[in-house]
Amino acid sequence: MMTSRRPFTIVIVTGLVWAISGCATQKALMAPGVMPKKALEGFRFTEGVAADRQGNVYFSDLEANRIYRWTSDGKLLVLREQSRKSNGLAVDKDGHILACESAIGGRLVSIDPNGAIAVLAETFGGKRFNSPNDLWLDAKGGIYFTDPRYGTRSNMEQDGEHVYYLKPDRKTVIRVISDMVGPNGLTGTPDGKKLYVSDHKGKQTFAYDVNPDGTLSNKRPFAQVGSDGMTMDQKGNVYLTARSVGIYDPAGRKIGVIEVPETPSNVCFGGTGKKTLFITAGTSLYSIEMAVKGVGSN
Repeated sequence: MMTSRRPFTIVIVTGLVWAISGCATQKALMAPGVMPKKALEGFRFTEGVAADRQGNVYFSDLEANRIYRWTSDGKLLVLREQSRKSNGLAVDKDGHILACESAIGGRLVSIDPNGAIAVLAETFGGKRFNSPNDLWLDAKGGIYFTDPRYGTRSNMEQDGEHVYYLKPDRKTVIRVISDMVGPNGLTGTPDGKKLYVSDHKGKQTFAYDVNPDGTLSNKRPFAQVGSDGMTMDQKGNVYLTARSVGIYDPAGRKIGVIEVPETPSNVCFGGTGKKTLFITAGTSLYSIEMAVKGVGSN
């Protein structure tokens, strides 16, 4: 059940810094005259932000072990207590919340509108996953997810830190990347033909072609930066979270930076027309009105 929580406040801050290269680029990306805002504060460590078609925003408080729902009319609700350190989130076409449980022996789960939890994936090759971290839902209903391990590696379940694909049948899991130091954020194009995956520990982000069976090919460098979370706008620009939110065009050129007072962890488009960029960072949730809209399958 979802219950109201009151210790948090909704605030507006105009002291954030927007730095973006080139006046023409700024006008193309950012709604004119709109300043960044701190929308919510008072959490322990925000992560995994996602939005649904109705304008509701979901995010994890990783350290508090909760998933929150911030409704389109401004109510903050607890979607799930004792979330097994859920991290990355997504919303599918049926309104189910998909979550990466990053606790040891983590799982990929689905939460229906009534709060019931279904396990989608918890093992590969007969062994539990390490700590599922972030995910991207493709238009077919398949789910790509990263499985790193932060902290001690002595009890790591898998033989490394890899990337997996849960096929649209929601039964078959395949490993699609096995050569990264520590994969984390990922996102893909609406047509499902290209996937971007960050090797966060390796401090690089790569682009891949997606094959019809969900496997990946043609790995190539995209940006010389690791990203915790990422999203994409309608122009194909990719938003990476490191010390700031960096904006990269489809060719991998850095065309803009959004600076926030806390270190960004994840980012998504939501709100009316998917033209609000939401950023989880430290103890807060930030938002910026954009001139471009986001893309996604939900």
